[in-house]
Amino acid sequence: MRNEDNHLATILAGVTIFMLAVAFASVPLYRLICKKTGFGGTPQIALTTSDKMIDREITVQFTASTHRDLPWEFRPMQHDAKIKIGENGLAYFYAKNKSDKPIVGMATYNVSPDKAAIYFNKVQCFCFEQQKLNPGQGMDMPVLFFLDPEFAKDPSLKDVKTITLSYTFFEYKK
Repeated sequence: MRNEDNHLATILAGVTIFMLAVAFASVPLYRLICKKTGFGGTPQIALTTSDKMIDREITVQFTASTHRDLPWEFRPMQHDAKIKIGENGLAYFYAKNKSDKPIVGMATYNVSPDKAAIYFNKVQCFCFEQQKLNPGQGMDMPVLFFLDPEFAKDPSLKDVKTITLSYTFFEYKK
């Protein structure tokens, strides 16, 4: 009987260790999957601009928000931009620290509809790094982007005429 109890205890301990390992690995694995596939509206990061353009126009809308605890004004400087697939687009956002102390912020981003995210490439973006604003300081922040020409070949995107690029700023705490 003791042998069976020891065997069962060993199996249960192994299952517990496995479940803990999966729990700790799930967040990095999820981020990796989103980054590689565009899942969850995660845009792709491109190292260079696009050099091929297709004659199909898409409207890219821009939205901006801040976390409720971040005393910043944050907004797109234009509501939308009409670009052709493969055309390099440039948009600006404005952020201003409305507090009396320096604050470091970091932006998260999302593209919708989700199915378009895998084709939305950002070449340069303020969201890639921490942004420090001193009291009362404002800053224009550019985003350089393009839609991969493969977008035009995806039958599930045939009906997509508008894409929304959304940012939310949070206070960056170490």
